[in-house]
Amino acid sequence: MTMEQSITTNLSFKEMAVSFLQLASSGKAREAFQRYVGPDFCHHNPYFSGDADSLMLAMEENAALNPNKIFEVKLVIHEKDTVAVHSHVRQHPEDLGGAVVHIFRFKDNQIVELWDIGQPLPEESPNENGMF
Repeated sequence: MTMEQSITTNLSFKEMAVSFLQLASSGKAREAFQRYVGPDFCHHNPYFSGDADSLMLAMEENAALNPNKIFEVKLVIHEKDTVAVHSHVRQHPEDLGGAVVHIFRFKDNQIVELWDIGQPLPEESPNENGMF
């Protein structure tokens, strides 16, 4: 465990998951991975290899392409070793963005597995409740 990781052990799994996403979306993906991700990390995003480095580099690239990204947490659910974060992500202020759910699995106070599911917000919808 690194010095940065030992500092995070006082945080709840919910706080770690949200902090990870906030760092990654703000252009600090490398810091997010160093601070929160365990050595046996894997993810299930179908667009990248399943290892930590591939996802971290993709997050860095996305942050560089979208420096005005807006990441807004709507709901966080925690049960046992799993945390789900429902959020509204916009690549820039004028973007409608999408609803995204990140599901984290923790082991030994580190993120060891990650799933992400997204759905774009439509310009028009018959649903008066909206996506949030």
